[in-house]
Amino acid sequence: MNLLNQKIVTEGKVLSDSVLKVDGFLNHQVDPQLMQEIGEEFASRFAGEGVTKIVTLESSGIAPSVMTGLMMGIPVVFARKRKSLTLTDRLYTAGVYSYTKNETNDISISSDYLSSDDVVLVIDDFLANGQAADGLISLVEQAGASLAGIGIVIEKGFQDGGTMLRNRGIRVESLAIIDSLAGGNVTFHAKEASAK
Repeated sequence: MNLLNQKIVTEGKVLSDSVLKVDGFLNHQVDPQLMQEIGEEFASRFAGEGVTKIVTLESSGIAPSVMTGLMMGIPVVFARKRKSLTLTDRLYTAGVYSYTKNETNDISISSDYLSSDDVVLVIDDFLANGQAADGLISLVEQAGASLAGIGIVIEKGFQDGGTMLRNRGIRVESLAIIDSLAGGNVTFHAKEASAK
């Protein structure tokens, strides 16, 4: 996606060889035009898969997921990281370790919103080591739902999450794959990777 790649290059900040900060357009301040294009792209890539629900993780996955849900005409369910007074029982729960925050969070989805009848598209903003994706897949499996695949806005191709998921036979569609952040420069993968 040209617009996404342009935003990464012009507005992203490389903080180290493994950390890319994109809070100016993706995960703090949100660019609605970019989110619309992301939604259209994911909807196109997963058209015909019978997807009935999109599952994501609060909060950075919500914007691209909602736009994809709008384009596909289906609901979006986001896993909560924090306990809620109204979200207390009949929960699917998984632990997710965050490398950037150096902490483990329990994520939860109410069984009211995810069932064995659902075909799920998981969407997230980043894929690095695959911990968040693994946790979301666990919630889908606990519900007995089918997994259509995973949509990722930015994949760090130099970390092992994408390879791990693809080796498990999971379809991963990444809109931008970064091969390197070495020397403060973003190097994109020559060809977008996917597996069915």
